[in-house]
Amino acid sequence: MPANKRDILLDTAERLFYAEGFHATGIDRVVAEAGVARMTLYNHFPSKEELIMAVLARRHDRYLDTLRQAIAKANAGEAVMALAMAHCQWLESTSNRGCIVIKAIGEFEEHSPAIANQGRQLKHDMLATIGEALSRDGQINDLSLAERLLIVLEGTDALVPVLSAATVTDHLQKLLPAVLAGSERRTIT
Repeated sequence: MPANKRDILLDTAERLFYAEGFHATGIDRVVAEAGVARMTLYNHFPSKEELIMAVLARRHDRYLDTLRQAIAKANAGEAVMALAMAHCQWLESTSNRGCIVIKAIGEFEEHSPAIANQGRQLKHDMLATIGEALSRDGQINDLSLAERLLIVLEGTDALVPVLSAATVTDHLQKLLPAVLAGSERRTIT
C-alpha cells in the first residue's frame, strides 16, 4: 500500500533535516524531494515550524516505542540494560549523526521557543521512560539515577559520529553497572 502524502512529507523532511540541518533545508527542497505540490505540504503543515515539530514528535515516538518494547521484553533486573542496548541499536540503525532533538533545541533556542520547548519536553519523556526501566528493576522513583542515565545515553548519542556505534555500545555496557551502583534518591514527579 503506498504511503500517504503526509507520511511521505514527514519521511522526506526527517531525512533532510537530520542529514543537512533544519535551517539549511528549505520547504522547496522538501516538496521537491517528496514529489508533492507545495500546497499539499501546507495543507498538512501550515508552517515549517509545524512540520519540524511533527517530524520531531514522530521520530521520538518511534524511538520511545523501541525502548519501551525492550523494557517490556526484559527480565526483572535487566530492564535498564535492555533499554540501553535498544538505545545503542537505534544509534546504529537510525541515529548515527547525533540526536535530532538536541540539534533542534540548539538550532531553535533563540528563533523558535515552541520547537525548543518541545525538544525539552521530549527529553523529559525520555527521562520518564528511563524511570519505567528503573521501576521494572526495583529502583522506583530515583530521579537522580534516571538523570545520570539520561546524561550517559545522551553522551553516547553525541559521540556516535566520533567513535562509532560499536565503540559507544561497548563502553556503555562497561559503564552502566558503575552508574547503576551509585544511587542517591530524589523522587521522580
